[in-house]
Amino acid sequence: MQTICRCEWQTFDFYTQLRVDSCCMKLIISTKNISLDDPLRVFVEEKIGGLKKFIKDPNDLVEVRVEIGRPSKHHRSGMVYRAEANLTVDGKLLRAEATHLDLRTAIVAVKDELQVQMKKFKEKRVSRN
Repeated sequence: MQTICRCEWQTFDFYTQLRVDSCCMKLIISTKNISLDDPLRVFVEEKIGGLKKFIKDPNDLVEVRVEIGRPSKHHRSGMVYRAEANLTVDGKLLRAEATHLDLRTAIVAVKDELQVQMKKFKEKRVSRN
């Protein structure tokens, strides 16, 4: 177990659980037609794990399923890398998907889309209370 910035990371094969201060985020990473090496795993954990700052309620259990990879092994032209994330918070599913020539750019685009969706979700939740 590693301790990084008051965060506890537990890593299994393609399963990472992130526990931060008062909230818990479960991050599950899966790949398609690529291998998940340590630098890529850390990049996904940092980008997607950064969404934890939008979770204020300590009772919220958040699960994020991230799938990254290539649509096919023989696809050579066009947008070849794909990233998809399904985030479940408070029983609500937020979903984002992106394709790009660079895998890391696709991951960042997914994070940005989830961030926008989480802000909207948070505003709706606050206005209802």
